[in-house]
Amino acid sequence: QVHLVESGGGSVQAGGSLRLSCAASGRIFSINAMAWYRQAPGKQRESVATITNDGITNYADSVKGRFTISRDSAKNTLYLQMNSLKPDDTAVYYCNAVSVGPLRHDWGQGTQVTVIS
Repeated sequence: QVHLVESGGGSVQAGGSLRLSCAASGRIFSINAMAWYRQAPGKQRESVATITNDGITNYADSVKGRFTISRDSAKNTLYLQMNSLKPDDTAVYYCNAVSVGPLRHDWGQGTQVTVIS
């Protein structure tokens, strides 16, 4: 099992920036890819950004050009740099790790991001 702990959420004015962090521990060697998801009130959880072990990234259309996902393997930490934040970005953000052998998804507890217009 991979244990994930997010931090860095908070309240920010529209147009501002936040950086989320996700510290991973446990069976880190089994991680194949990591991702950030978010869930707004009354909505389904959605993928925001993903990054593979090869460094290949993918973003939701709604955040392209504003958010950047990165990973520091030495620190076992995943990041999400969020710029030009909009009220629609308000949600609980979750860190996700996909492991293989066997296939498994692990989740953090989530961190609240609130963007004030």
